[in-house]
Amino acid sequence: MRPFVSLARAGLVAALLLGAAPAFAQSCGNDASGFPAWLDAFKQEAASQGIAPRVISEALDGVTYDRNTIQHDRGQGVFHQTFEQFSNRMVPPRVKPGAARVRQYAGLLGRIEAQYGVPGPVLMAIWSLETDFGVNIGKFDTIRSLATLAYDCRRSDKFHAELLDALRIVQRGDLNPATMRGAWAGEIGQTQFMPSSYIKYAVDFDGSGRRDLLHSVPDVLASTAKYLQAYGWQRGQGWEPGEPNFPVIQQWNASSVYSKTIAALATRIDEASK
Repeated sequence: MRPFVSLARAGLVAALLLGAAPAFAQSCGNDASGFPAWLDAFKQEAASQGIAPRVISEALDGVTYDRNTIQHDRGQGVFHQTFEQFSNRMVPPRVKPGAARVRQYAGLLGRIEAQYGVPGPVLMAIWSLETDFGVNIGKFDTIRSLATLAYDCRRSDKFHAELLDALRIVQRGDLNPATMRGAWAGEIGQTQFMPSSYIKYAVDFDGSGRRDLLHSVPDVLASTAKYLQAYGWQRGQGWEPGEPNFPVIQQWNASSVYSKTIAALATRIDEASK
């Protein structure tokens, strides 16, 4: 999804000691030298935010600066493909498997649509484009990547907030740090939720007691539908450009080429699954 939603500024947190100590000092850095001191200060802030000591220790003890994450961040290029080029490459190989999954998960998709209004072909399109139906979720250590980007001066505020939300995911028991692996920028799960989106929109649709977007297909698809519903999905309306739900797909991914490809693939899957 790569949806960077609710990336609020974390700000500086007032120290609690006697109510008068200065805010935690958390200077950013552009190399590994200041990372250990930054991480120690971040641990103090996480505790002041209500994160349990056990969670802080489990998630952050031993975390090191990840140059590979920084290389990916600095190496992002401008996307030059046209819609025709991108969709012609991405859509055809995903239509048949997408339609097969619409039939395979017909009961589940019916329950999701009844609750959130989002039809199965749209969810299949997103699922397939993001991770090829959960096959390619990424191999980066989520906590390490987020800590590195939160310390890095380029976008520290954005990732500072995301790292706190990643700890909240661990604290409420949805995932553990050892299994939190995904894309280099911290996206988690089979439809690539940022931690802030995970906190807001992940649902326990399989009744396991956890919101597991890494392993549970019901949780993955229902959470994706809830995200779209929250951004205004209109039940029974179309999703192609110019139709009521296309602006909602653009909230999933702001790239015109990518959002139009989601819409086109959803339409092809819808037609092939009937």
